[in-house]
Amino acid sequence: MIDIRPVLFVNGFLLMVLAAAMGIPAAADFASGESDWQVFLASGLLTGFFGAALAFGSRQEGRLTLATRQAFLLTVSAWVLSAACGALPFMFSKLDLGLADGVFEAMSGLTTTGATVIVGLDHAPRGLLLWRALLQWLGGGGIIVMAVSILPLLRIGGMQLFKMETSDKSERIRPRTSQVATTVTAVYVGFTLLSGLAFWLAGMSVFEAACHAMAALSTGGFSTSDASLGHWGEAAQWVAVASMLVGGSTFTLYVAPWKHGLRVLDDSQARWYLLFLGAFSTLLALWLWAMNGMAADEAVRHGAFAVVSTVTATGFYTAAWMDWGGFAQVMFFILVFIGGCTGSTSGGIKIFRWEVLFNVAGVHLRRLLHPHGVFVINFNRQPISEQVMRSVLGFVVMYFLTFAGFTVLLAMVGLDLVTALSGSAAALANAGPGLGEIIAPGGSYLPLPDAAKWVLAFEMMLGRLELFGVFVLLGRSFWRE
Repeated sequence: MIDIRPVLFVNGFLLMVLAAAMGIPAAADFASGESDWQVFLASGLLTGFFGAALAFGSRQEGRLTLATRQAFLLTVSAWVLSAACGALPFMFSKLDLGLADGVFEAMSGLTTTGATVIVGLDHAPRGLLLWRALLQWLGGGGIIVMAVSILPLLRIGGMQLFKMETSDKSERIRPRTSQVATTVTAVYVGFTLLSGLAFWLAGMSVFEAACHAMAALSTGGFSTSDASLGHWGEAAQWVAVASMLVGGSTFTLYVAPWKHGLRVLDDSQARWYLLFLGAFSTLLALWLWAMNGMAADEAVRHGAFAVVSTVTATGFYTAAWMDWGGFAQVMFFILVFIGGCTGSTSGGIKIFRWEVLFNVAGVHLRRLLHPHGVFVINFNRQPISEQVMRSVLGFVVMYFLTFAGFTVLLAMVGLDLVTALSGSAAALANAGPGLGEIIAPGGSYLPLPDAAKWVLAFEMMLGRLELFGVFVLLGRSFWRE
């Protein structure tokens, strides 16, 4: 049997952090005269009590260590318990969300998906708006820390790529995992503060700037307005583009300035990331200018914002993209599968894996002409091992099989074809809005049946934890000694 005491201890500690975070929206509601501060206080006390019971009831003597199976169990249970407790304020507040809606909203926040069942955000209590932003910010920071400390050790779904890039003997950022987590967290906090300052200078209030900074850096996409960033002017939208770009990039490029300095473009993945975004932003801007009659500067702004938001799986929007024609809709559906960089807060397949796949395809083409040739696939002037390439191929195959399987499930519970396809893609990529009349930008997941919300919430967690981190728990061999 697996010793679950270390898993329970860490989960208890995480729930106590979540409980402490509930004090922030409680204070915001109390200051603004909203009665929901009592809901956050009660939810925080309940979550804190449960977390303390888990932590102190499972505490062991000596240093905490996690075996591989325990680490797998921790990665999944942490998100499940945090989403369950994070849903309490949504369920008991003035919104009075049901169980399915509350868990959906909390899971969407923690996985930085940005899909929402809440309408009327412009008039919602400040505490709830702040809680949504905090859930995304905590979830985004949590996945980065987990990416550099736990997931690479598990060798799931290509996460060892991130280990290869940042944590091997030649490129180790810090010698201890705790130091790595601390340094990454400091960088994450620093960028959030800079983003918040920029949003404030762009015309937002302090409260709005704080919420959008947390949502943009975590690539979560929750806004304080039903119109998202379309509610604010051009300056705020360009700040959001810059913040999303940072959130979707590899954070270790900023953690190790002694090595990378300002030469971010020396990193192969960063070059692919920026070139890809630049190319598709230009393509969409030309389409909006030539076919939709937008002014050139407006087309550039909307095109860049839409592409960056979709590729980084943020989910912010400035306009109803469904009105831009079939070309734009098809582009967004394809771009949602791309994702940002490994070691970022974004979802999707990730730029690194696409880079490996294109290189593998190129090698196969060259072997048709030179059957006896020897070809090596490199990343940043270092060869990529066969193990990493197999992991990438396996992950991509499982990704599209999972997407197809959940599309079928969503169709079975009553969703139309477009909503099922785009909803499954958006949930798995943690991208937020989909296509169609219901869940397109400006829409809401509220009208969907509860069964679809449970399916989508589970798919969000699958995408956030790189598929295999969840699937491995479903096999009998995992639970055998």
